[in-house]
Amino acid sequence: MLGRLAARGSTAKALLRCPKSVPPLLTASAAVRFFSTGGGDASSPPERLALEMTQYALGLARSQKSGDSYSHAMLVLEQGMSNLREGGGGAVEGTSSSDNAMGMILLALSTLLYERGQLQDANEKLEMVHQLGRASIDLIVAACEGRVGLNLETGQDANSLLLADNCSHLLRASEEGGVPVSEVTKFRAKSIKGLVDLINGDCMSVESVYGGSKECGMGRTENQLGTSLLSQGEISHCIGNFSLSKELYEKALLTLETKKTSSMSYLASTNMVPEEVTIGAACALGQLLSHSGNFAEAEEQLTKALVKAEEHFGSTHPKVGVILTCIAIMYKRKAQVEASSSIIIQEGLYRKATDLLKAPDLNEKVVALLDRRDIIALARGSLAILFTLLYWF
Repeated sequence: MLGRLAARGSTAKALLRCPKSVPPLLTASAAVRFFSTGGGDASSPPERLALEMTQYALGLARSQKSGDSYSHAMLVLEQGMSNLREGGGGAVEGTSSSDNAMGMILLALSTLLYERGQLQDANEKLEMVHQLGRASIDLIVAACEGRVGLNLETGQDANSLLLADNCSHLLRASEEGGVPVSEVTKFRAKSIKGLVDLINGDCMSVESVYGGSKECGMGRTENQLGTSLLSQGEISHCIGNFSLSKELYEKALLTLETKKTSSMSYLASTNMVPEEVTIGAACALGQLLSHSGNFAEAEEQLTKALVKAEEHFGSTHPKVGVILTCIAIMYKRKAQVEASSSIIIQEGLYRKATDLLKAPDLNEKVVALLDRRDIIALARGSLAILFTLLYWF
């Protein structure tokens, strides 16, 4: 989650529809989504083999964080796909266990491609999951969720809405056709739809998705995913239910820290992996605490998010710039409330953030096509305000 971690300019649209809201800057891009393949553990030999293979490949790539390690990891997964097609590991092509196993590998491949910055290739791998004829509905929803996250990160909100709607229709058709669907997957699909509606500024639709409940359908959380909890937290944050939002962010962090399982219901892809969701939840909680005037805890949470982002992505990754922007805004609000000054600190943070975000020269044609342009605009605008203050005072 910096999926829930890449601040979306579309959140500003939600503000126009929900004037009382104070939305988190980091949103579903960031975000982590887990996927299910039938709601249970990987039980067949092909599925167990695929699970072991994906764990090995992801561990290899991330432990070394080099071009060679990522290439080697992807080679391992591609070879695994080839073996499955040829019947290795007990797989029989065209069966549900074989398609589920290949789907798991495709999700892992999409994650590695995403982490290398190859977002289009990552999306293509997720599209391939939809083409598997006998893959479980849970796995397909997971792939859809990953595609939604990628589209949100790149500012393609209309595509995200289409994908979320298709996901809802597919789930409904499956249930009507007697296909068993896990509660985890039902909740995930609902979270996808609610978050995309929110980002597109349709707060009324968000509330209708949850039956108008002030608690957004969050009565039971024992089987929920960290990503879905984070999505619900952001929804509650934006519609003004701050106490519930805080509870959900904290539950998301706790779930991500404690849930250790081999169940296929808790695997993830692209910008929905647990590392990103953890960062997103910590950052969102930090922003909420800042809005509430609890600056000490806000700084603690935002610092945790920053450290985790630097560990996972590296200190020069653009997503580190997103978090630095959030920290700078926290200092700005703290100075306003406490009638103090932190102009120099804010300036340093905004400058560093714009550097990491790779903000181009002010060129309308370039900026219109730029990823994370909403955060770049926010950081630059805030920096301009600081310069104005320095000029007058």
